[in-house]
Amino acid sequence: KLAVEFPSEDIFLITASPVIKAVTNFKQVSKTLEEFDVEEQPSSLLENRYPNIKVIQSGVKQLKSDEHKIFTEDGKEYMYEKLCLCAGAKPKLIFEGNPYVLGIRDTDSAQAFQKNLAQAERIVVVGNGGIALELVYEIQGCEVIWAIKDKAIGNTFFDAGAAEFLIPKLTAEEQETPIECKRTKYTTEGSEEKERPTPASDKPGSALGPDWHEGLRLKGTKEFSHKVHIEILCEVKKIYIQEEFIQLQRTSLTFPKEEKNVEPDEVLWPVYVELTNGRIYGCNFIVSATGVVPNVEPFLDGNNFAVGEDGGLKVDKHMHTSLPDVYAAGDICTASWEPSPVWHQMRLWTQARQMGWYAAKCMAADTLGEPVDMDFSFELFAHVTKFFNYKVVVLGKYNAQGLGLDHELMLRCTKGQEYVKVVMQNGRMVGAVLIGETDLEETFENLILNQMDLSSYGEDLLNPDIDIEDYFD
Repeated sequence: KLAVEFPSEDIFLITASPVIKAVTNFKQVSKTLEEFDVEEQPSSLLENRYPNIKVIQSGVKQLKSDEHKIFTEDGKEYMYEKLCLCAGAKPKLIFEGNPYVLGIRDTDSAQAFQKNLAQAERIVVVGNGGIALELVYEIQGCEVIWAIKDKAIGNTFFDAGAAEFLIPKLTAEEQETPIECKRTKYTTEGSEEKERPTPASDKPGSALGPDWHEGLRLKGTKEFSHKVHIEILCEVKKIYIQEEFIQLQRTSLTFPKEEKNVEPDEVLWPVYVELTNGRIYGCNFIVSATGVVPNVEPFLDGNNFAVGEDGGLKVDKHMHTSLPDVYAAGDICTASWEPSPVWHQMRLWTQARQMGWYAAKCMAADTLGEPVDMDFSFELFAHVTKFFNYKVVVLGKYNAQGLGLDHELMLRCTKGQEYVKVVMQNGRMVGAVLIGETDLEETFENLILNQMDLSSYGEDLLNPDIDIEDYFD
């Protein structure tokens, strides 16, 4: 976007990664919903397309904002007129520095995970967001103990009802054949031949795309397909390596079969996890899929940034940080403007793309001294993804975020086919979750955006015999 706005200016992209992430197969599904793939490409593709872009492959060591300078790991310095920080986020690991704890957020960590899984008989997955959900669904031939702090799975995206709707898919014996992965993978020359070291958690990788698991063979050593046991309302209290555990002389549990009493485990495991509910399970390794923290480290030192409660750099409605000529976009930033009543920030690919595009627009407007309007994509929270092979659309305050008790829910559910939930406040629709091929996203998007009073329709709003799309067309 910057390259197009300023064809005669030099634009530097400083990145620690040898490849860049490009958005491909972009599809505008509706006014605010968009679908796309994220693909790794060699940086030369970008440079060839826009002759004024130069990609510099190096990590950033320091920012001296008062001097308008960036210092890179390879000892060079770069002056800037305007700077946008898009350094993303890094995985929040439950325990730093433990070789048995793998964080998954980027393509490198997914590869390390695949390598470890090939020899694994049992793993413990901790976390309840999108990555944990996809992971647990995709893993075959390996026992999975899934520890979540909530009552129901997928809490970031759904409520307990949606979780109930999805659970049968976890225990289904055979999965549909996954669709061929469209993503092509580029590696830097020679990196495949030498054994890749297990990526250290402090090495920034590039974040996974929305279909990251499709090209990976996520299969353990066992012959069955799915074996998942969910431990709810608990977190990891402690992790013991084998020697520590033997000295403790405590008992760990076998994989729970149905709801019978859990037996003590005779097998010795490399690592043991003690949960806050008192249960201990042995496993080959632990996957920490507990969300991300904004990657602000290299930029804070010596700069007086205003930082949000979630650790991100605060940005105003023009994506400006608190420092002159420094902007931020994507996971690293915290939206600090007064948001639309049906939009909230969530660290997702879709928002990263929208913020990046809008930040470039603001940087251009500031440079040229022109006014700029808030982008329409910040009017309504809208996200489309896939879980357990179902299409999932979430709109507005889909989990009644911030509404307190002042709302009501309406539901429609056809087992194995669709799950529709709308959040109503004072007779108006403020959020929705659509799982399956419901074809309601555009209608609901319009109803949320125009805040029409729907109280006269009552329960009929979700009546399957009434074609609501035609009705509100």
